[in-house]
Amino acid sequence: MPINPISSPASVLKGKIPGAESGIEVRKTICSICNPLSHCGIDAYIKDGVVIKVEGSKENPHNQGTLCSKGAANRQYIYHPDRIRTPLLKKGARDSGEFEPVSWEDALDIIADRLLRTKETSGPESVAFYAGYPKWMRPFLKRFAHSFGSPNYCSESSTCSAGALLASKLNYGVAARPEIPKSKCLLVWSTNPFYSNTSTVRKLLDVMEKGLKVIEVGPLITPVTPHADIHLRIRPGTSGALALSMAHVIIEEGLFDREFIENWTVGFEEYRAYAREFPASVAEEITGVPADLIGQAARLYATTKPAGMLNGPNATVHHTNGIQNHRAITALVGLTGNFDRAGGNYVVPPAYLYVANGLVTRQQEFEQSRPWEKMPPRIGQDLYPVWCRLIPEAQAIHLPFQIRSRKPYPVRAVLSFGMNHRMWPGSDFMRDSLKMLDFFVDVDLFMTDTARLADLVLPACSSFERSELKFYPEQYVIWTHPVIKPLGQSRPDVDIILDLASRLTPGDSLMKQGYEACVDWILAPSSLKVSNLRKYPGGYPLKDVRMPPYEKYEHTGFSTPSGKMEFASTILKDAGLDPLPRYQEPKLSQHSTPQVARKFPLILTTGARLPMYVHSRTFRLPWIRRLRPDPMVDINPIDAEARCVSQDDRVRLSTQRGSIRVKANLTEVVPPGTVNIYHGYPGADINQLIEPDYLDPISGYPGFKSLLCEVTKTP
Repeated sequence: MPINPISSPASVLKGKIPGAESGIEVRKTICSICNPLSHCGIDAYIKDGVVIKVEGSKENPHNQGTLCSKGAANRQYIYHPDRIRTPLLKKGARDSGEFEPVSWEDALDIIADRLLRTKETSGPESVAFYAGYPKWMRPFLKRFAHSFGSPNYCSESSTCSAGALLASKLNYGVAARPEIPKSKCLLVWSTNPFYSNTSTVRKLLDVMEKGLKVIEVGPLITPVTPHADIHLRIRPGTSGALALSMAHVIIEEGLFDREFIENWTVGFEEYRAYAREFPASVAEEITGVPADLIGQAARLYATTKPAGMLNGPNATVHHTNGIQNHRAITALVGLTGNFDRAGGNYVVPPAYLYVANGLVTRQQEFEQSRPWEKMPPRIGQDLYPVWCRLIPEAQAIHLPFQIRSRKPYPVRAVLSFGMNHRMWPGSDFMRDSLKMLDFFVDVDLFMTDTARLADLVLPACSSFERSELKFYPEQYVIWTHPVIKPLGQSRPDVDIILDLASRLTPGDSLMKQGYEACVDWILAPSSLKVSNLRKYPGGYPLKDVRMPPYEKYEHTGFSTPSGKMEFASTILKDAGLDPLPRYQEPKLSQHSTPQVARKFPLILTTGARLPMYVHSRTFRLPWIRRLRPDPMVDINPIDAEARCVSQDDRVRLSTQRGSIRVKANLTEVVPPGTVNIYHGYPGADINQLIEPDYLDPISGYPGFKSLLCEVTKTP
């Protein structure tokens, strides 16, 4: 009988069809390449212990079978030749880049010996603990740092989401996210979910199709723009002036929520008086947005109830005036009565690793194993007291300054997980600061430029090679199982932390019990247990989860010093800072530094995201790199013509601090007078062109998105 070629063993294997004939098995896991609010479910096709194919898990409610370009490239991520497969000890000078393999036992003993000696001679605070990417190990690293006695746990949140959280806490004591399915209007301010959180876009489009009104604010044209009823195309760094002008329209036309303002706010009259300085005509001069559009947007947002506000995690705070700008933006939520109300911005505390789904856990109690008052002051606490009052970690952006100054005490050693020194403004300043340390350890999947600076490099696992707890906002939970064995001698980050804890913090009895016991302790209020989660490799929906009520402030007040929403911040006033969300020009702009603008007339904004890249981690993947292989500066055709620049010309992008060579990309995505460059490209380190101290004075956040530059054609 002839063999059917479609069902022959060879065709089954070629088609990667799972089953006994092919020897292919489908195992469930998650993709952890991008942010923890996503982490799509994965069906991993395994043949002989190797991942041969990945697909999105259809039963996972978050991505429903879809994957972005990053998730689709997971095999290239896992098996990339840059993967570190054994612990490596530095040979020669700090920047020699030469290593030799060592055993895990020797590596951990060396780290324990060096950190204990540093603690004995300079105190535990002289050791800093840093968490970059991925984020799953953060509760364990923070607990480890505090059990060691160091207040200096810090993370990439020092330039990411914590700045916006800080601003929201100053206004409300807490952050709130839009309840989009119930919204009638959505104010999208400087964020692009199509690129930064693709798995949520389908749900957003569903609501748009039902008539959701959309107001978009931001200088760039994004995939949101065609869906927007109004696009307010601001000059970068002027969000605060625009928000105050919208507030002026809302207040003067009586469109604000009087009951909420009278009963639940302080500082309204001072705020109202200050907003009068920003009529639409004045705001047009500052922001570049036509006055009539400002009025239209303000009225649409204030009168379409309920209305939500969707902010990016960092775009509005990546300015030297960022915190006050973001305070002015989020003040509009309370002004219009949309705070903690159905379809507005709803307060749901995070359950675990930034994900809010209604469950209650003990993550914060687990992390904070030692109270702040029993530890020395944190890195940056002298310069950024408001940050250290409201954000429970050190300010990592100040780390290179303290390494160099050794004040108020020396920082002599750093234990980092996934550090990228190019996250810092003046990235060469941070790189050279790391060279000044007595001892530097980096844990990573890949041999990055930062890892090459370390004395010891430890190999970490991908999400395919470990177990971890993952919550989804759709009230879904998964405890993942390793779908392949760890590559080489790589190990899960948490296992590394727990092994070091057994040597350095033997008094921490909870961490002694191991990873799963710690997770069970964290989950105790939710009644979930790892032993039960383990039975569902693909995860399962949570049942009978009671979401918190709306308008919780009516029973508990606000978590601010006054117990109310604060248009005028008590905390800022106590710190000697302006309590109102006062607008100031970026430190570098045509208005604040006209003498600089004469030589560098273009506004430079950086850090916006392309859908296939996450910082610098996915540039090494061939599939993805081909989508945009060369570093390019986006420049409007009007500005390009004035500089005799054509598409793909080699150009020099210059600031006061230096220059890089890139290609020109002519596009109307950027408005005239503004250029944009995506960060992280190898060979085009844009952050090297930014002064290390170009920072917001309240948060310490870098002004990545409003500087001055020039573009010139080169041979």
